[in-house]
Amino acid sequence: MFKAATSPVGRGLAVVLSGVLLAGAARAQAAKPEQPANVVIISASGQLDVPQDWLTMTLTVSRDGGDAALVQTQLRQAVDAALAMVKPQVAAKQLEVRTGSFGVYPRHGSNGKIAGWQGTAELILEGRDFLRISSTAGKATSMGIGNVAFSLSRETQQKLESDAQSMAIERFKAKATEVAKGFGFAGYTLREVSVSSAGQGDRPVYARFQQAPMAASVASDAPLPVEAGKSQVTVTVSGSVQLR
Repeated sequence: MFKAATSPVGRGLAVVLSGVLLAGAARAQAAKPEQPANVVIISASGQLDVPQDWLTMTLTVSRDGGDAALVQTQLRQAVDAALAMVKPQVAAKQLEVRTGSFGVYPRHGSNGKIAGWQGTAELILEGRDFLRISSTAGKATSMGIGNVAFSLSRETQQKLESDAQSMAIERFKAKATEVAKGFGFAGYTLREVSVSSAGQGDRPVYARFQQAPMAASVASDAPLPVEAGKSQVTVTVSGSVQLR
């Protein structure tokens, strides 16, 4: 069994060790950072509502048949014909064109075996010139109008976010000054800050149209009536300030 030392040397060693432990604890307590005082969390937002300036119109075509290669050829012919009609109207930022999805898939019968093939293809028109896009889409009679979507162009989105951010920062500073004075302080010091942005209405809103039969597309070259909505761009500045 272990017994504590009772000799003068043992008692002296115990006192020394106790003093070392107390000194270490005191240093650890002194190194512990003080908790911040008079810190306030503040948040402010800047919002801008603007008309949507970007139109995305999707042309679609579908074909069905017993031979996959034939269905694919028919889809390609329809897209080529639409491209031949659209390309002369292309203008940077006003009307741009790109191909969308293109695929041929098996169609199964009730017995689980392949009964035929069906395929779809897309051609996407987009830009700022709504009238040019809608009238050009109406003339591409080899494809029907599938989806129509409005949004903000990239340039407009970036500019609005910059303007809304400046607005949010000024509101944040004004609120921080007001809070400091309300608590009897002369001012504040910025500790931490974060900036975030969000959009409402900037996601495309789709309108679906039934594709008319080829024989009934004589009058389909008329411009499609389109009306853009509005998008809201919001930037929020939040953070903590030290009242002083």
